[in-house]
Amino acid sequence: MAQPHFGKIIAKGWKKITLFGVLAMVVAVGLSFTQSLKYSSTVRMLIIQPSSINVDPYTAIRSAEQIGSNLAQVVYTTDFFSKVTNAPGFTIDPTYFPDNDAKRRKLWSQTVSVKVENGTGLLNITVYHPNKDQATAIAQAISYVMTTYGASYVGGTGLEIKLVDEPLVSRFPVKPNIPVNGFTGLVLGALFGAVYVILTDKSRKYLVEHPPNFA
Repeated sequence: MAQPHFGKIIAKGWKKITLFGVLAMVVAVGLSFTQSLKYSSTVRMLIIQPSSINVDPYTAIRSAEQIGSNLAQVVYTTDFFSKVTNAPGFTIDPTYFPDNDAKRRKLWSQTVSVKVENGTGLLNITVYHPNKDQATAIAQAISYVMTTYGASYVGGTGLEIKLVDEPLVSRFPVKPNIPVNGFTGLVLGALFGAVYVILTDKSRKYLVEHPPNFA
Protein backbone atom coordinates (compact mmCIF):
# COMPACT_ATOMS: atom_id res chain seq x y z
CA MET A 1 0.00 0.00 0.00
CA ALA A 2 1.51 3.36 -1.03
CA GLN A 3 1.86 6.04 1.57
CA PRO A 4 -0.66 8.86 0.99
CA HIS A 5 0.56 12.44 0.62
CA PHE A 6 -0.16 14.69 3.62
CA GLY A 7 -1.82 17.17 1.28
CA LYS A 8 -4.38 14.58 0.24
CA ILE A 9 -5.06 13.67 3.87
CA ILE A 10 -5.62 17.32 4.74
CA ALA A 11 -7.83 17.88 1.68
CA LYS A 12 -9.91 14.85 2.65
CA GLY A 13 -10.32 16.12 6.22
CA TRP A 14 -10.97 19.79 5.39
CA LYS A 15 -14.34 19.75 7.16
CA LYS A 16 -12.78 18.72 10.49
CA ILE A 17 -9.97 21.25 10.04
CA THR A 18 -12.52 24.01 9.35
CA LEU A 19 -14.52 22.98 12.40
CA PHE A 20 -11.46 23.14 14.64
CA GLY A 21 -10.58 26.57 13.23
CA VAL A 22 -14.06 28.01 13.67
CA LEU A 23 -14.40 26.65 17.21
CA ALA A 24 -11.01 28.09 18.19
CA MET A 25 -11.96 31.45 16.66
CA VAL A 26 -15.24 31.54 18.60
CA VAL A 27 -13.40 30.72 21.84
CA ALA A 28 -10.75 33.41 21.18
CA VAL A 29 -13.39 36.06 20.44
CA GLY A 30 -15.42 35.00 23.48
CA LEU A 31 -12.39 35.28 25.75
CA SER A 32 -11.69 38.73 24.28
CA PHE A 33 -15.11 39.95 25.38
CA THR A 34 -14.41 38.83 28.96
CA GLN A 35 -11.74 41.54 29.13
CA SER A 36 -12.41 45.25 29.59
CA LEU A 37 -12.72 47.10 26.30
CA LYS A 38 -10.23 49.97 26.22
CA TYR A 39 -9.87 53.08 24.10
CA SER A 40 -6.53 54.63 23.21
CA SER A 41 -5.30 58.20 23.35
CA THR A 42 -1.96 59.00 21.70
CA VAL A 43 0.35 61.99 21.98
CA ARG A 44 3.66 62.71 20.25
CA MET A 45 6.52 64.60 21.80
CA LEU A 46 9.77 65.86 20.32
CA ILE A 47 13.10 65.93 22.14
CA ILE A 48 15.03 69.09 21.25
CA GLN A 49 18.67 69.23 22.30
CA PRO A 50 20.78 72.39 22.73
CA SER A 51 22.33 73.29 19.39
CA SER A 52 26.05 72.78 19.01
CA ILE A 53 28.24 73.51 15.98
CA ASN A 54 30.58 70.69 17.00
CA VAL A 55 27.94 67.94 16.76
CA ASP A 56 27.09 66.43 13.38
CA PRO A 57 23.41 65.74 12.58
CA TYR A 58 23.77 61.94 12.77
CA THR A 59 25.26 62.10 16.27
CA ALA A 60 22.57 64.55 17.37
CA ILE A 61 19.81 62.26 16.12
CA ARG A 62 21.34 59.19 17.77
CA SER A 63 21.69 61.14 21.01
CA ALA A 64 18.05 62.25 20.90
CA GLU A 65 17.00 58.66 20.19
CA GLN A 66 18.95 57.42 23.23
CA ILE A 67 17.44 60.13 25.43
CA GLY A 68 14.01 59.09 24.16
CA SER A 69 14.71 55.46 25.08
CA ASN A 70 15.71 56.52 28.60
CA LEU A 71 12.60 58.64 29.01
CA ALA A 72 10.44 55.78 27.74
CA GLN A 73 11.62 53.68 30.68
CA VAL A 74 11.11 56.57 33.10
CA VAL A 75 7.41 56.73 32.21
CA TYR A 76 6.83 53.33 33.83
CA THR A 77 8.38 54.33 37.17
CA THR A 78 6.46 55.02 40.38
CA ASP A 79 7.84 58.55 40.59
CA PHE A 80 6.55 59.43 37.12
CA PHE A 81 3.19 57.80 37.87
CA SER A 82 2.85 59.89 41.04
CA LYS A 83 3.60 63.08 39.15
CA VAL A 84 1.01 62.19 36.50
CA THR A 85 -1.80 61.35 38.91
CA ASN A 86 -1.07 64.47 40.99
CA ALA A 87 -0.61 66.83 38.07
CA PRO A 88 -2.70 70.00 38.54
CA GLY A 89 -5.70 70.61 36.32
CA PHE A 90 -6.34 67.06 35.15
CA THR A 91 -9.34 65.04 36.34
CA ILE A 92 -7.80 61.57 36.67
CA ASP A 93 -9.90 59.05 38.59
CA PRO A 94 -7.73 58.00 41.58
CA THR A 95 -9.81 54.89 42.24
CA TYR A 96 -8.88 53.28 38.91
CA PHE A 97 -5.41 52.35 40.12
CA PRO A 98 -5.29 49.97 43.14
CA ASP A 99 -3.58 50.85 46.40
CA ASN A 100 -1.42 47.72 46.33
CA ASP A 101 1.95 48.77 44.94
CA ALA A 102 2.59 45.64 42.86
CA LYS A 103 -0.90 45.67 41.31
CA ARG A 104 -0.70 49.42 40.69
CA ARG A 105 2.64 49.10 38.86
CA LYS A 106 1.31 46.25 36.75
CA LEU A 107 -1.82 48.18 35.76
CA TRP A 108 0.19 51.32 35.01
CA SER A 109 2.51 49.35 32.69
CA GLN A 110 -0.59 48.02 30.90
CA THR A 111 -2.15 51.49 30.71
CA VAL A 112 0.80 53.26 29.07
CA SER A 113 2.86 52.32 26.03
CA VAL A 114 5.88 54.39 24.98
CA LYS A 115 7.76 53.98 21.71
CA VAL A 116 10.65 55.92 20.19
CA GLU A 117 10.57 56.42 16.43
CA ASN A 118 13.79 55.08 14.94
CA GLY A 119 16.19 57.73 13.75
CA THR A 120 14.29 60.56 15.42
CA GLY A 121 13.78 62.21 18.77
CA LEU A 122 10.02 61.60 18.63
CA LEU A 123 8.23 59.86 21.47
CA ASN A 124 4.88 58.18 20.81
CA ILE A 125 2.95 57.77 24.06
CA THR A 126 -0.31 55.83 24.04
CA VAL A 127 -2.71 55.51 26.96
CA TYR A 128 -5.30 52.71 27.17
CA HIS A 129 -8.40 53.11 29.33
CA PRO A 130 -12.03 51.91 29.38
CA ASN A 131 -13.14 55.56 29.44
CA LYS A 132 -12.28 57.89 26.54
CA ASP A 133 -12.13 60.99 28.73
CA GLN A 134 -9.84 59.30 31.24
CA ALA A 135 -7.53 58.11 28.46
CA THR A 136 -7.26 61.68 27.19
CA ALA A 137 -6.80 63.15 30.68
CA ILE A 138 -3.95 60.75 31.48
CA ALA A 139 -2.30 61.44 28.11
CA GLN A 140 -2.52 65.20 28.77
CA ALA A 141 -1.09 64.76 32.27
CA ILE A 142 1.80 62.69 30.88
CA SER A 143 2.51 65.46 28.38
CA TYR A 144 2.54 68.03 31.17
CA VAL A 145 4.90 66.00 33.34
CA MET A 146 7.18 65.19 30.43
CA THR A 147 7.49 68.79 29.27
CA THR A 148 7.91 70.06 32.84
CA TYR A 149 10.16 67.44 34.43
CA GLY A 150 11.41 65.30 31.53
CA ALA A 151 14.79 67.00 31.18
CA SER A 152 15.55 66.49 34.87
CA TYR A 153 15.21 62.72 34.50
CA VAL A 154 18.06 62.57 31.99
CA GLY A 155 20.18 65.44 33.31
CA GLY A 156 19.89 67.38 30.10
CA THR A 157 20.98 70.97 30.51
CA GLY A 158 19.03 73.05 28.03
CA LEU A 159 17.10 70.00 26.86
CA GLU A 160 13.55 70.75 25.72
CA ILE A 161 10.69 68.31 25.34
CA LYS A 162 7.89 69.72 23.21
CA LEU A 163 4.38 68.45 22.61
CA VAL A 164 3.94 68.27 18.84
CA ASP A 165 0.68 66.28 18.60
CA GLU A 166 -2.21 66.75 21.02
CA PRO A 167 -3.99 63.62 22.34
CA LEU A 168 -5.82 61.74 19.60
CA VAL A 169 -8.42 59.36 21.01
CA SER A 170 -9.65 56.29 19.14
CA ARG A 171 -13.29 56.18 18.01
CA PHE A 172 -13.68 52.54 18.99
CA PRO A 173 -12.06 50.27 21.59
CA VAL A 174 -8.64 49.00 20.49
CA LYS A 175 -7.98 46.54 23.31
CA PRO A 176 -8.40 43.67 23.19
CA ASN A 177 -7.88 43.49 19.43
CA ILE A 178 -10.84 41.24 18.64
CA PRO A 179 -10.19 40.79 14.88
CA VAL A 180 -6.56 39.82 15.50
CA ASN A 181 -7.50 37.48 18.35
CA GLY A 182 -10.19 35.86 16.22
CA PHE A 183 -7.84 35.38 13.26
CA THR A 184 -5.13 33.96 15.54
CA GLY A 185 -7.63 31.51 17.02
CA LEU A 186 -8.75 30.50 13.53
CA VAL A 187 -5.19 29.81 12.36
CA LEU A 188 -4.14 27.93 15.49
CA GLY A 189 -7.36 25.91 15.48
CA ALA A 190 -6.89 25.00 11.83
CA LEU A 191 -3.29 23.93 12.46
CA PHE A 192 -4.39 21.78 15.38
CA GLY A 193 -7.17 20.35 13.21
CA ALA A 194 -4.68 19.50 10.44
CA VAL A 195 -2.43 17.68 12.90
CA TYR A 196 -5.43 15.83 14.31
CA VAL A 197 -6.59 14.78 10.83
CA ILE A 198 -3.13 13.51 9.90
CA LEU A 199 -2.64 11.59 13.15
CA THR A 200 -6.07 9.95 12.98
CA ASP A 201 -6.06 9.14 9.26
CA LYS A 202 -6.74 5.43 8.76
CA SER A 203 -4.28 5.00 5.90
CA ARG A 204 -1.50 6.52 8.02
CA LYS A 205 -2.39 4.29 10.96
CA TYR A 206 -2.21 1.26 8.65
CA LEU A 207 1.28 2.22 7.50
CA VAL A 208 2.46 2.71 11.08
CA GLU A 209 1.14 -0.72 12.07
CA HIS A 210 2.22 -2.44 8.82
CA PRO A 211 5.38 -0.75 7.51
CA PRO A 212 6.26 -1.71 3.93
CA ASN A 213 9.01 -4.29 3.50
CA PHE A 214 11.40 -3.34 0.69
CA ALA A 215 13.76 -6.29 1.23
